[in-house]
Amino acid sequence: MQRKMCGELSAFAGIVLLGILGLVAVLNLGCNKGQSAEAAEKDSKNPNIIAVMHLEPFVVNLADTEDNRFLRVGIDLGLEKPFPAKEGKVGENAVPTARIRDCILGVLTTWHSDALLAPEGKQKLKDELVKSLQARVPELAVREIYFNDFLVQR
Repeated sequence: MQRKMCGELSAFAGIVLLGILGLVAVLNLGCNKGQSAEAAEKDSKNPNIIAVMHLEPFVVNLADTEDNRFLRVGIDLGLEKPFPAKEGKVGENAVPTARIRDCILGVLTTWHSDALLAPEGKQKLKDELVKSLQARVPELAVREIYFNDFLVQR
C-alpha cells in the first residue's frame, strides 16, 4: 500500500513538473516573439544599419552642481557602412577611437542626472550623440546608438 502511494505521488510530481516546464516554455516563446517583433520594428525604423561597433564602457561625472553624480554607460554604435580597420591600426583606415571617445565624453558630461532619468532623457541623449558623432567623425556613418549598460549614481 505504501509503495502504491509513493508511485502515485511520484506520478503526480512528474505531471506537475511537466506542466511547469511547459508553462515556462510557452512564456519563453512569448517573450522571444516580443523581442523579435521589437527588433524588427527597430530595424524598420533604420534599415541602413549594417555594422555595430562596440565601445568600452564610460564612467563620467555629470553636470549636476549640487552634488557629485556619475553615469556609467556602455555604448554600441550602429553604422551605415562597415568600418574595415582594426582598433589601434595606424594609417588611413584606422579606427579613430580617441576622437570617438572624446566626442562621446564631451556630450555625456553636459547632462544632468534628472534629465537622464526622465522618460524621454535617454532618447534625447541618443539623438545628441548621433548628431555629435556625425559632425565630428563623419567617416563612421553613425546612424544609431545602442545602450547596453546605463547606470546613474546619485
